Amino acid sequence: MPLASGDDAPTVTAPNQDGEDVTLAFAEPTVVYFYPRDDTPGCTIEANQFQRERETYQDAGVAVYGVSTDGVDSHQSFCASEGLEFDLLADPDAEIAEAFDVEVQNNKTARTTFLLADGEVKAVYEAVDPDGHAREVLLAALEDGLVTLPE
Repeated sequence: MPLASGDDAPTVTAPNQDGEDVTLAFAEPTVVYFYPRDDTPGCTIEANQFQRERETYQDAGVAVYGVSTDGVDSHQSFCASEGLEFDLLADPDAEIAEAFDVEVQNNKTARTTFLLADGEVKAVYEAVDPDGHAREVLLAALEDGLVTLPE
């Protein structure tokens, strides 16, 4: 069972698609979405929709990170082919998935999204439908008053 709302957020470090280590401590509002595999239909839909909403997330002060068990090279190729401008974190040993208690089967993470801020989990989305999910998380963060958009 994944971390729940109100749980402390783990501090994690992993390489992004450029091989640069990224450490997340979740003081600022952050979305971390786990997805099964690069370049698959559902994962591509989800990534493209987070990319489409990227500017609005940025305006609201929310960082977005995708995580899968794919490696740096796979993430780099996926970002290039889909024009993704946010970090995908490589988790080949499922250490980040383990830190968030996200299920891993056949080296693929369960589609799970976390909204984090102030060092804790604010919301968890399990068994996510990739289509429309990026907008759903953004609207929930705005409705819950976790973030606001500039006037």
